[in-house]
Amino acid sequence: MSYLPLPLSANIIVFMIATAVVWMAGTRLVVYGDKLSSHFGLSRAFIGLVFLATITELPEIVTTMTAAISGNAQLVLGNMFGGITMQTAILAFVDLIFVRYALTNWPRKPTHALEAVLLVILLNIILAVIFLGDFELIWGIGLGALSLAILYPLFIILLGRYDEQSPWLPVDLPKSDKHHDPLTSSKPLHELDTRELILRAGIISLLILVAGFITANRADVIAEQSGLGSSFIGVAFLAASTSMPELSTTIAAARMGAYTMAISNIFGSNLIMVALILPADIAYRNGPILANADQVAQFSIITGILVTAIYIAGILIHRTPRLFGAGIDSLLVLAVYLFGLLAAYHLS
Repeated sequence: MSYLPLPLSANIIVFMIATAVVWMAGTRLVVYGDKLSSHFGLSRAFIGLVFLATITELPEIVTTMTAAISGNAQLVLGNMFGGITMQTAILAFVDLIFVRYALTNWPRKPTHALEAVLLVILLNIILAVIFLGDFELIWGIGLGALSLAILYPLFIILLGRYDEQSPWLPVDLPKSDKHHDPLTSSKPLHELDTRELILRAGIISLLILVAGFITANRADVIAEQSGLGSSFIGVAFLAASTSMPELSTTIAAARMGAYTMAISNIFGSNLIMVALILPADIAYRNGPILANADQVAQFSIITGILVTAIYIAGILIHRTPRLFGAGIDSLLVLAVYLFGLLAAYHLS
């Protein structure tokens, strides 16, 4: 990844400024997404799945494509599959710090469970392709990437229809938070029409794209200049920086009580991460990119399946026991995430 020849101190300042921009833009994006859901009659879950997830993944898309064009398959796959577990752990962090009751007690429909199940299906397909050995179908693109590209839009259509038609409503729901977040009290926002909301959301999306890419770029540079670039700490720092948009939007959604939007934002981001395999495979010109999955990438897929399955259980149980202020499922997800970091360090 190319970068400007700035000293370490200057890069740290640029990183902090870009991170602050991502944080503020992500916070506003959630508010606009919530208003757009009302304007178009869409559920918060579907807005989180499609709208928030797509925009917060924009910096990840740019960094992934950059690495694929440069021929660094290990970085692409490690960032993708490791990011799935890391982004799911964001839900656990939000549950621990910002949510009353357990986070998985809040969904009113099983849409989130279906999102997670479809993600598990895609991850298992990837594992099967890796174990059996991917092979080129056309123009250096592998069977695995094409299969995922076909399934992803079909799954999104399925989720949209299911969210509209599902009659399931759990009983004994937790009481809604009376907490009123100042982010949602901006009176001019209520006076905006749909066109103005879309325009503002577009500007915020552009800010997230540019600032998010700068954040990831500077994190890479800082890791190299500080001597951490080739170490596990440097890799973990870079991965955390690319997840900053998801972190800011998920926390903002939780603060305003949009818990279903927060959950769908993460599961939707993870689904998009899987869908990125096709464009990455197209950009990577040394054969099918999944054929280069090493042990770290394969283990990351396994932990991604595990943390997703844990939340499926939490959503279906719906009366998740709490410990230390968070649901047991979230604490298990954090434990798997930390274990995954140690295992990745050992394997690398």
